Formats: sequence, C-alpha cells, structure tokens
Amino acid sequence: MNKETKIRQRPAAITLTDSANARVADLMARAPDGAIGVKLSTPRRGCSGLAYSVDYVSEENPADEKIATPGGIFYVDRASVLYLIGSVMDWREDDFAAGFVFENPNATGSCGCGESFTV
Repeated sequence: MNKETKIRQRPAAITLTDSANARVADLMARAPDGAIGVKLSTPRRGCSGLAYSVDYVSEENPADEKIATPGGIFYVDRASVLYLIGSVMDWREDDFAAGFVFENPNATGSCGCGESFTV
C-alpha cells in the first residue's frame, strides 16, 4: 500500500510585524546593487554577549532560514536561529529614535541600553 507522506510546513523562527515588513520593503527598495535580501544575525558583542544585526545579503546561504516578506526575502542566520525561535521583530520610530525592536522569549537578560542580550 502506498501511503502519501504529509509534510507539515515548519513555522518561521521569527515573526515580522507589519511595520517590520514595511521597513524591509523600504530597505530593499534602496538596496545596493547585488543585494538579494536582508539578513538578521546575532553576533557576539555588547556587554550582555549577543546583539541583533540586520544587514544586506548578496549571496544566499542554503542553511539560513528564508522568510518571504511582501517587500523581499528576509534571512535569519542559521547560527542565530536557536537564539531567536518565537521572537517578534518590529520597526518603531518616534521623535528621538528609529530601529528594529525585538521581543525575544529566549533572552534571559539584556544590557541597560538594550543593545545586547543574553540567552
């Protein structure tokens, strides 16, 4: 008997709000030549150990998480996925600052300025 195997779609490691999606679209509209998307990684830096970094990417790494957004492809660095599972990424602007803000359920602490976090 031939049973068909059902493959369940895996949820994305991170969810982008509408505001974050709009910012990714804006970044991709102004992207340098050769950019194929925007990538989130968590390099080691800051006083708490890890920081969020969003940069243009010009080559696709098949091991990275790939999330299709209305404005372009958003990648999550494969080494960072475990630190980010279940996170929500938002874009916030006010009179004094603008930037991506992360609600990360894996973070056990952060520095006073919010620049870096610990897991």
